[in-house]
Amino acid sequence: MNPICSLGIDMGSTTAKIVGVDAEGKIVWHLLEQTDPRVADQVERFLEHARQMTGGVNGIPLVATGYGRKMVRHADRAVTEISCHAQGVFRALGHGGTLVDIGGQDSKVIAISPQGKEIDFVMNDKCAAGTGRFLENTAARLRVPLERMGAEALSANDEVQISSTCTVFAESEIISLVAEGVAVPSILRGLHRSLIKRIVAMIRTVGLASPLMLSGGVVQNPAIRYVLEEETDEQVILPLHPQLMGAYGAALLAMKTY
Repeated sequence: MNPICSLGIDMGSTTAKIVGVDAEGKIVWHLLEQTDPRVADQVERFLEHARQMTGGVNGIPLVATGYGRKMVRHADRAVTEISCHAQGVFRALGHGGTLVDIGGQDSKVIAISPQGKEIDFVMNDKCAAGTGRFLENTAARLRVPLERMGAEALSANDEVQISSTCTVFAESEIISLVAEGVAVPSILRGLHRSLIKRIVAMIRTVGLASPLMLSGGVVQNPAIRYVLEEETDEQVILPLHPQLMGAYGAALLAMKTY
């Protein structure tokens, strides 16, 4: 493994990630866990792992991003997720475009220039609809494992419309559909459609400049990509490690710290 030259930590609302990059900006090490309520303790564990990998982190620049970025006391800088995801995805894919980042508690659409700069964005952080939490709550209600939701949705022969745009009301609507005997895959297909329609409205606000790209852990759900392509009539591109893009961008920005 090449020596780690900089580190990025993304303390998200659902998962926490740390990435180490080499002198060429390539990911050479990473660690991903569910976010611990004791963020400061989790950060220390991450840094201890980094010390074991590098022989010590003193002198290695570190940038923090995400929901808990201000609790990473050892960071040289705290940077917004917008900048970090733009940096990470641009470096991973090698071009600009329109980036959709679907997180656990918020979603973002970022316009990235051909030079890799974020030029506009819109963020949904006031309502769970249009985020991973929307899917997570429904998975629990329908007793479908979260990792199976996408495949179940894509197996449906048809879909039902979920008309409610609020997570609480949508949950009540889903309960009624189940009571009426509607097949769970059809409900899930409609649920994904509802979420993606919220995302598409955000894309229209920023303006769609091809290609359309995805990042964040939620996009590992195959139905997200499939339905987004249906709704936009655009091919959707994913980086190799979509869940690491925030931490990766933070590590790339850390290289510029000194």
